[in-house]
Amino acid sequence: MNKDEQDHKKFLEQQLEWYKEQDRILEEIEMKPREMKKIAQYSLEYRLTPLEINQLNDQLKELESEVHFLEKQLHSVVH
Repeated sequence: MNKDEQDHKKFLEQQLEWYKEQDRILEEIEMKPREMKKIAQYSLEYRLTPLEINQLNDQLKELESEVHFLEKQLHSVVH
């Protein structure tokens, strides 16, 4: 394999790794709204105390924060 072919192969391997990482981040992002939906459904099905409502709201805020963090990771890596 000549130098150009090696360089091209290395480039393609890097591209593959980049896409794998993007896919992993997208999968993580995808899971967060599902968790948020479960929390919302739970809150509709049960009578909750103000403390429980605050705890669930904190969980929702944390999940939202995680989504924003993952989105930044997704967009920060420009290849």
